Amino acid sequence: MVEMRVWKLALDERTDTPVVILQELTGKRILPIWIGRAEARAIAMVLAGQSFQRPLTHDLMKAIVHGLDGSIRKVTISELKENTFYAKLFVDKGEEVVGIDARPSDSIALALRTKSPIFVSDELLKNHQISEELSEDEKAEALRKHLDELSPEDFGKFPL
Repeated sequence: MVEMRVWKLALDERTDTPVVILQELTGKRILPIWIGRAEARAIAMVLAGQSFQRPLTHDLMKAIVHGLDGSIRKVTISELKENTFYAKLFVDKGEEVVGIDARPSDSIALALRTKSPIFVSDELLKNHQISEELSEDEKAEALRKHLDELSPEDFGKFPL
């Protein structure tokens, strides 16, 4: 597993779909993940240091975990099947660690709120990363080129 950070949010203009872009914590590889609008807003709020007066779903999830004396140990994004990424939340509950299936976007939004690490399987990163040794501008251009080369079928269906 490779530890990642949220590098930025982008918008795929061809599909009008938000994309969260993860970058290696100690390297330069990046991984784009297409997400829903609500999750993009939830991630953007944390990145901008903003909050609503009332808790959003991810704030509620954080409160429930903490209210049950648990903590988010880590988030893992492990595979891509039929254009869908799969993730797990790992929750510490005393002596026990519970793995919970979750969407990567929800997992990332919760990890940002709890300051928990985000990991991507090395295999997934090797097969789906954009680039390794590029400057910030070159990475952005590589991502744009990658998005331009995708067909609509590559995106699957995204109910928003």
